[in-house]
Amino acid sequence: MRPEHNVDELPVLDQPVHRSGALLDHLARHIRRKSEAVLAPLGLRTRHLLALTVLREQGESTQQSLANTLVLDSTNVVGLLNDLEADGLIERRRSTEDRRRHIVELTDAGNRLLARAEFALAAVEDHVFSALSDSQRDELHDLLRLAVTGTPEVDCAQALDD
Repeated sequence: MRPEHNVDELPVLDQPVHRSGALLDHLARHIRRKSEAVLAPLGLRTRHLLALTVLREQGESTQQSLANTLVLDSTNVVGLLNDLEADGLIERRRSTEDRRRHIVELTDAGNRLLARAEFALAAVEDHVFSALSDSQRDELHDLLRLAVTGTPEVDCAQALDD
């Protein structure tokens, strides 16, 4: 149940407060739209890109571990992996230790396509952030990581590995 607010009871500010949420949302939508446009000709969607990136960074993985990392339920991961496997971008095989588990691994073709996608996405970021200097881009990146992880850049790599 949503609390009701009487607009007449809200405080009136002398100076507008600068809020970043709407700007971040606008920027995210802009980047997402441009990213989807460069990924589509490669036959990829952002969820494919994320799965391929995780597999490259972490190496082979069980389907369940990949589902946990991607924060997807097992059914959705199976559909995602079916897409990637049909295109020869990943391989699945039964685990030798537990025949009920599947091991997922990035193929050479998947690695090559991921590199092409990352190159295309770098061009998108270069376009979207063209008004910022290199040092401003670095600072923006550091600030966004701090906002996401709650820790300074120095600790972010470890926080993301945990």
